[in-house]
Amino acid sequence: MMNRIATLFSVVFMFSLLYGCADFETVVRDEVPDKPAVLTRELVDLYREVAEASPLVRSLDGYADVTIKTPRKKERVYCNIQLKRFRESRMIVSAGLLGWPVADLYFGKDSLYVHDILSNRLLAGRNSEENLEKIFGVPSGYRLLSETLLGLVNLDEEVEDLSSLKKGEGRVLYVFEKNRVRKEMLIDSENRTLTSLVIRNGPGELTTTLYFRNFQPYRLENKMTLIPRQIEMVLSRTGDLQENAYSLLIDYDKRIINPEALSIKFVKPGNARVISFDDISVLPWM
Repeated sequence: MMNRIATLFSVVFMFSLLYGCADFETVVRDEVPDKPAVLTRELVDLYREVAEASPLVRSLDGYADVTIKTPRKKERVYCNIQLKRFRESRMIVSAGLLGWPVADLYFGKDSLYVHDILSNRLLAGRNSEENLEKIFGVPSGYRLLSETLLGLVNLDEEVEDLSSLKKGEGRVLYVFEKNRVRKEMLIDSENRTLTSLVIRNGPGELTTTLYFRNFQPYRLENKMTLIPRQIEMVLSRTGDLQENAYSLLIDYDKRIINPEALSIKFVKPGNARVISFDDISVLPWM
């Protein structure tokens, strides 16, 4: 174990002084419908329309405020986010009024690199949930993280496998249960968008919740598609969202969906000190 590990984001502390550590703001929650409903053709079409929108977003290049909250810390950074669905992604963290880059993160299918530019250190390792938590403080796998950044998650469930259905004022709750995992999908029936996704484990404890807000229209493949500008991911190992929750809030300032010829390249710094993620239990800034 390194003696007082020079934190990957030592810049975050300086960044907090320059940028200001803003209060953590959560996405507004929807009321969940509680009235049982019958699956009609209209509700089948609604679910399928929302599910079919996700694959239309294949890549992204944008800028966003990213706010991280753990049981011990609250931090906010500004990032350039580049991402290709099911492939690689890159996040460049900037600080100060001039927007100087201070950290460069690359996520490959199997590999993970983080360059602490100010300290000229390169952390390297596997792209795993364990290592992602060391960076963000949020226990998330890469697929969930990348789809959260995109704003439109894949809805793989077939509507025929529906376990229960509830309907309320402008909202429909589709519930699926398979392999001891329960997924609750809340859809806005007027705007035809997914506004929240809740995933619970076998005992029913809340494990993952995604919230989507401030939708913006984009024309994708000759179709108008609403994509959220603000996305929040909340995770809990215990089911207690008040005391033991981990939150990641992405608020896009600007972005391009499916940019032409997006090239995500990460060049390893030749003179940087290389540190293995395996040698670090937790980053001090988290």
